[in-house]
Amino acid sequence: MAEDIHSPLLALVKERQLIDDLQYEEVAAEHKRAGTPIIQLLQDYGVMDLDAILQVMADYLNTDVVNLREKHPSPDLLAVIPAATARLYECVPVEQDGGVLRVAFADPLNPSRIDELGYVIKREIQPVVADPAQVLSALDKDYGEETADVAAVLKELGADKEIAVEAADNADLVEDLANQAPIVKFVNLVLQQAVLDRASDIHFEPFEDEFKIRYRVDGALYEMSPPPKHLSLPVISRLKVMSNLNISERRLPQDGRITHHVAGRPIDLRVSTLPTQFGESVVLRVLDRASVNLELETLGFPKYIYDYMAEAIQRPNGIIIVTGPTGCGKTTTLYSALRRINTIDSKLLTAEDPVEYDVEGIMQVPINESVGMTFGKALRSFLRQDPDIIMIGEMRDLETAQIAIQSSLTGHLVMSTLHTNDAPGAVTRLIDMGTEPFLISSTLMAVLGQRLVRKICPDCRTPFEPTENQLALLNLSPHDLGDKVFYYGRGCSSCHDTGYRGRKGIFELLIINDAIRTLINERAPTVVMRQKAIELGMVTLREDGLRSIFEGETTIEEVVKYT
Repeated sequence: MAEDIHSPLLALVKERQLIDDLQYEEVAAEHKRAGTPIIQLLQDYGVMDLDAILQVMADYLNTDVVNLREKHPSPDLLAVIPAATARLYECVPVEQDGGVLRVAFADPLNPSRIDELGYVIKREIQPVVADPAQVLSALDKDYGEETADVAAVLKELGADKEIAVEAADNADLVEDLANQAPIVKFVNLVLQQAVLDRASDIHFEPFEDEFKIRYRVDGALYEMSPPPKHLSLPVISRLKVMSNLNISERRLPQDGRITHHVAGRPIDLRVSTLPTQFGESVVLRVLDRASVNLELETLGFPKYIYDYMAEAIQRPNGIIIVTGPTGCGKTTTLYSALRRINTIDSKLLTAEDPVEYDVEGIMQVPINESVGMTFGKALRSFLRQDPDIIMIGEMRDLETAQIAIQSSLTGHLVMSTLHTNDAPGAVTRLIDMGTEPFLISSTLMAVLGQRLVRKICPDCRTPFEPTENQLALLNLSPHDLGDKVFYYGRGCSSCHDTGYRGRKGIFELLIINDAIRTLINERAPTVVMRQKAIELGMVTLREDGLRSIFEGETTIEEVVKYT
């Protein structure tokens, strides 16, 4: 089970035969679903009490259990691990014994943390086991409320001329450079900050005179304080070391993956490097399992779309397409649908480029065109694997579309995505690819168009009177409003003065009925099909956006921008 990789404690308890198979499955499933720490779940499910869990960990590590409430470390001892480092590795020093520092970690079963801490503070570390809650409260008590500060580490790095000289003069020392304590600390801090700020992507961008680091939060990019230019090589090399990429290859793009622990939970980072004029640009896509809730109910569908989708995905065959631009949540929607129908009596196969979320019970196949593993090749193999449901990451070409239609005609439910501006446009796109209209009309069940708009920050939401110009953007006049209230976000500390926090979906659903089938067979243009769908009751993206505005969830600007 993939879960063991992220839950050494659960694997340890299983290995010692302290948990039965049923409890093991329940704990693993709940941890995967809600991200609750394993140590808490073992207590909640009545498997073991806290003292027993701590003792099992201590026996495994050949160390002691300590009660931090009885420990009062001296200022000299606390100074051995700086506050920012202690917070980063979630640990507190307990005592020094000769040259060995005994340290209590919130996650003592993570060997990389222990090794990295030793490397950073240049001491031999012996982990001891303590209640994680005590470790976190000792951090606040002993180190005060100081937060890990990127600026402080940058100052330290800027002053570290040795790194600059080595980076400039000797390319052979790149790997040693990437493992230097300040660089390790800085990169970990950037990743931690990004996850705490709910970033979806982190961009490391070397330019001629500067090295930029930007986070994408709720679809918008924000720049953090830029590190000195000379750090671009060691920082990017550090990321490549973490993702097991070839650090001496700087002329070709590379892709990799990092699993990093932040605040005690695993975060998957998808890594992509791109050679540019002034060094390699690296983008990390943050896949935080705890923040992604793959349930249909939580996607924010209007009731009629939710009811239709919940019923459509139970059908034995047909094609459902989700459409929209990159980064509008298409994959999340498809995964949520798959989660709903992922039962013991169905075989689910997915072809993705790359696989974004690992879902228990679904066979997920990564597409790798460089070795000839294309969507077409994967799908042809799928049909020999006796699936019930097939998910295709994206319909890119005629071959993929034809196999999807063939699969549907032979009794499979097929779900896929397309990059088009709206739901009716998906049909035209398929015809443009060369697919026969009569095949589309006989297999396609529905097309769901979607966008993500930013939600107004609830802490600084303020009502206002829209101007006539703003209303004109939405094709509304003051007479249409009645007593409807409009809101915007003033900007506050909890939304970093942006006025927005989080995102929500707006949707349009094109159901393929007899009238639409006739238009498809006649190769009608998108405009005609769209007009007919609206006559038959399709709510457009713009109208669904208005619903979100009137419910006080988003702003006029967001809806106009995305529809």
